[in-house]
Amino acid sequence: MRTGRPRQFDRDTAVQQAMHLFWQNGYESTSLAQLKAAMGQGITAPSFYAAFGSKEALFREAVSRYLASHGQVMEPLWDNSLSPVTAIELALRQSARMQCEKNHPQGCMVALGVMSACSPENQQVMQPLKDSRLRIRQGIKSCLQRAIECGELMATTDVAGLAALIDSFLLGISTLSRDGVTLAVIEGGISQAMNILEQNRA
Repeated sequence: MRTGRPRQFDRDTAVQQAMHLFWQNGYESTSLAQLKAAMGQGITAPSFYAAFGSKEALFREAVSRYLASHGQVMEPLWDNSLSPVTAIELALRQSARMQCEKNHPQGCMVALGVMSACSPENQQVMQPLKDSRLRIRQGIKSCLQRAIECGELMATTDVAGLAALIDSFLLGISTLSRDGVTLAVIEGGISQAMNILEQNRA
């Protein structure tokens, strides 16, 4: 019986396929059988474990792939060459466009990770997604604080409240996109959120 990695096994493509499956279904709902089927090339269980070590290790690699590619839409939050309000709007609009694209699962893998139930023993597996959500939340707060410091927003602006509003909208885009709400409608919602920020202009 032949074991080990098939000669034609393309590891990079396999990680990409796994990322799409985890993105679509969540960690616990994605089975080894589904992963093997998506990878194709007759990959066997021994081949899978030889290549990735475990389902958990593959998930972590898939998350890293996502954050280094699709997840980059949020990077304007840390671009100090942009005005803080512009950075927030650009991040929201880039995220909305990415989440509505048709060439990959819709929604945001980071946001969807908190929406899919995960048993207590697998909570640690989801930590990279939680860390990313915390980083984005802090990035939003930092932008708002910077906007106050540079005189773009009033000193009395409720940073925590506005950050929660923006973060909640961002997380909700995943549900909207999966429910078939159009990008135009979502972008209209972003415009309304930005109008709220405008009310706090200095």
